[in-house]
Amino acid sequence: MSDNLPDFSMDSQALYLEEQFTDHKVGSIRRMTPVDGDGNHDPSRQVEYWGQTQVMTQVGALPLSFELQGDNLQQAAQGFAAAAKQALEKTMQELQEMRRQQESSIVTPGSAGGMGGLGGMGGGGLPGSGIQMP
Repeated sequence: MSDNLPDFSMDSQALYLEEQFTDHKVGSIRRMTPVDGDGNHDPSRQVEYWGQTQVMTQVGALPLSFELQGDNLQQAAQGFAAAAKQALEKTMQELQEMRRQQESSIVTPGSAGGMGGLGGMGGGGLPGSGIQMP
């Protein structure tokens, strides 16, 4: 059974110290500072900034997470709005594509091929994935 479990090994050469900053209004910025296995700053790797926010929709909150450009926290904060809008646009395009694919699938009785609740996937596999179902 243990052979089927994912590998949970941490890479001690790819560690980051994570700090979070927020304005308590729009969202938060995570500063990811690279560290070595002892927790000391690793100057051979770049500091990363990530933005997080959420947009309320008819079905609830839609979380957004996106990379921010900048060499410091101030630059990351200045680019937050543009990056959030771009992340929202990309997410909306992906949701529209998923909806389009779902609407274009033809579901017929018995098309699931005895696969229970996987109706709409029978015989053809996962749309656009290249994965074929028996």
